[in-house]
Amino acid sequence: MKKQNVSNAFVAASWIALGAGMIGYIVGLVRAEMLLNEKGYYFTILLYGLFAVVSLQKAVRDRLENIKVTDIYYGICWFATLSSIILLAIGLFNATILPSEKGFYAFAFLLALFGAIAVQKNTRDNMLQE
Repeated sequence: MKKQNVSNAFVAASWIALGAGMIGYIVGLVRAEMLLNEKGYYFTILLYGLFAVVSLQKAVRDRLENIKVTDIYYGICWFATLSSIILLAIGLFNATILPSEKGFYAFAFLLALFGAIAVQKNTRDNMLQE
């Protein structure tokens, strides 16, 4: 059974979500009045989260397609994804920034994670079409 191609509109929306989330988050960090080590913490959490969700999306998809994925790797993917979100939440809870800034970072982070998942899904779907 031939699968339907991913629409160009969804591919574009996915890349826009990823770009808007990442760029917004990073621009917010660059412009923030916080110490460099705090900026490094938040930047590292972004990179960790993006890698974790792409890895998780691949592991989930592999399992659905009956491609062998070890339980330990699958568990690590879930742990990394959840821990990145929890670490961001803890950092923002303890940060001495405005509540509106905390919300901005949280939503930019989640938008970037969603975009990364969608881009990974689209990339895989388009590879299967070739």
